[in-house]
Formats: sequence, C-alpha cells, structure tokens
Amino acid sequence: MSTPARRRLMRDFKRIQQDSAGGVSASPLPDNVMIWNGIIIGPQDTPFEDGTFRLKLTFDEQYPNKPPQVKFTSEMFHPNVYASGELCLDILQNRWSPTYDVASILTSIQSLLNDPNINSPANVEAANLHTGYR
Repeated sequence: MSTPARRRLMRDFKRIQQDSAGGVSASPLPDNVMIWNGIIIGPQDTPFEDGTFRLKLTFDEQYPNKPPQVKFTSEMFHPNVYASGELCLDILQNRWSPTYDVASILTSIQSLLNDPNINSPANVEAANLHTGYR
C-alpha cells in the first residue's frame, strides 16, 4: 500500500543513497519502510571520533508532517541522550519541519555529537563531564 508517508520515505532513501552526507547512512528494514536503521560515524576532534553509532528511526503515516521517533541502539553517553537512547534534539520536537528528511535528521544528530546543548541536558552527568572537557 502506497501512502504519502511511504512515498516520501522512498524518496528519502533514494536521496541518501545518491547523496550520502559524510559519516551518515540509513536504510529501511527490508520488510517495513516505516522503520529504518541509521549509522552515524563520530565526528573528528570529539570524544566520539571514529565511533560507529547505530540508531533506529520509526516513522508513522503522518511523516513528513510529524517527526520520526529516533533512538540510539548503540550505548551513548552524551549530554543530549537519555539512558534509554532517546534524544533531546529540538528538530525532533518543537522545531520540526516537513522539509527535514532522513539525511538532514542524521546530519543534525551528528553535529549534536560535535556541539551538545548543555543548557538542556538529558544526561546531567555527561553534561557536567562535557563542561570539564571543553
């Protein structure tokens, strides 16, 4: 069954295959285009450098008008990542726009690894350590 959300996800998949931004990739599960596995390579000159971090993106039929649920499946100790793996990232909550696609979501998360928002920590311990790291 083709729906607007599923057609958009297939366009997102085509785009990420053709124009993969450095250090991010993703693809839908073979049997469910609404669930994706993503990978982010940790940015250089950060505590995450060269790490491979896996994520799960879960979309619903309201995508792209509603953001996906995004969760790290790799263990992640970061000021803006909850112990559950869920992220505290404004574009996935109150600053979402239908112009975002899978590639831009992953790129935003990758830049969050480089530049965390320590004013809105999901993990206070990681935020305190990051402040000392800088």
